[in-house]
Amino acid sequence: MLVLALDTATPTLVVGLARWSAAAGTEVLAERAVPSGNRHAELLTPTIRAVLADAGSAMADLDTVVTGLGPGPFTGLRVGVVTAAALGDARNLPVHGVCSLDAIGDGARSVVTDARRKEVHWAVYDAAGQRIAGPGVDRPEDAPVVGPVVGDVRFAERLGREVTPAEVTTAGLLRAAVPLFGRPPAPLEPLYLRRPDAVPPAARKAVSQ
Repeated sequence: MLVLALDTATPTLVVGLARWSAAAGTEVLAERAVPSGNRHAELLTPTIRAVLADAGSAMADLDTVVTGLGPGPFTGLRVGVVTAAALGDARNLPVHGVCSLDAIGDGARSVVTDARRKEVHWAVYDAAGQRIAGPGVDRPEDAPVVGPVVGDVRFAERLGREVTPAEVTTAGLLRAAVPLFGRPPAPLEPLYLRRPDAVPPAARKAVSQ
């Protein structure tokens, strides 16, 4: 099964192509991690095309799509999820969503990523790599991380512990998605964890005459 995996939950856009089977597991054929900041919408489609070209494959070869659902900034997540859904709809492919934090590191660990507003997204995993707490969003000083911490090293001082640099990977996205293969895909619901910065204005009060 040929799987296109993508994630736009962090400032590094990740797109990869992998071959998966129950017998052989995951073989990553091509992957690109692009520092994109807020340019996910501009860079995602060209990166998908580049990854397919790197692997000598085409959209018509795909069997399924996996996308990270965050947590992450509202706009970035929306770009990835909508793109994955559009690809699935256009090619009649199943699209599976996974927590992006599950795709960072492996084994027993805590994961932290930048949530902006001087906060972090976090999750905690046991020795089998299963998430046992989170995802959540907190000030680094309040994040309940334990054990080795991986993710965004900029928060090490505020966390009060060493952070090993790590990012979302194609292999990590596939690892998180494998239990979902063969099942009807669930609705793609991004993990925003908090309200977006932009909200509709409140209704104006009627002025009495």
